This record gives sequence, C-alpha cells and structure tokens, in this order.
Amino acid sequence: MKVKPNNYIAIEFLSRSVNEGFARTAVAAFAAQLDPTLDELGDIKTAVSEAVTNAIVHAYPDELGKISLRASIFGGNVLEIVVRDWGCGIADVEKAREPLYTTGGEERSGMGFTIMESFMDRLKVRSKPGHGTVVTMKRAIAPRSGRK
Repeated sequence: MKVKPNNYIAIEFLSRSVNEGFARTAVAAFAAQLDPTLDELGDIKTAVSEAVTNAIVHAYPDELGKISLRASIFGGNVLEIVVRDWGCGIADVEKAREPLYTTGGEERSGMGFTIMESFMDRLKVRSKPGHGTVVTMKRAIAPRSGRK
C-alpha cells in the first residue's frame, strides 16, 4: 500500500536554465513548513539545483523538453523530491553515479549525483534510454528542540 503525503506540490516547466533557480526556490518555500535549519534548507536547494540542472543539460542536450518536479511531505517530517524528464535517458545509471563521470564535456564536473547523495538521506535514480530519467531524493528534517 502506498503511503499518501500530508502535503505536496507539483510543477512542470521547460528545460531552460533560467528555470533551475525557480525550481530550487519553489522547493525551499514548500520545505519551509517543516522548519528546517538554514543548513538543511541549503542542502535541499543544492540537491534540487543539481537534479534540475542534470535534466536541463543532459536529458535535452539539443532541444527544449519538459521537466516535472514534485515535492511531498510525509509523516516523520520526511521531504521527498522527485525530478522527472522525458529526455534521452541514461544508458548506465551506475556509471553515471560515479564521481567525476560526465557526458557534458569539460565544463561539467561530473559530481551532480554525488552532491545529491551527500546532501540527501536517500537518492534513487531510474532511467531508460530514449524515455527519460526519474530522480527521487528524500531527506528527514529533524524537529528543533523546544518545538513541536
């Protein structure tokens, strides 16, 4: 049985680089209801930025495409963020998750998945060449002492 979120947002946008800032700000504003610390919020924004940038740069290298972002809050103050594209997909997800591996040329660091994994509690990447990629990230936000 699938657990339903307590709250969620869903956004769809074109794979334009200007939309990366919008996506990270939208998720940060949504996550604010969990009362994260500034460090937690910074980690979340960085992970979203990496996931959306990957979709913009790698999924649609020669065209504009659709990206969807869904952020959900589950019991236990768990924030789940799903970034999906319908682009070219990833042939070898395990290889793509290796630090410094990139298909984006010399200007790319190849650290996107590594950064997402280090800032979130869980990272799942599903992809099928020619059909796109789904990146799911989860992070529990610890309640601050003295607050409920």
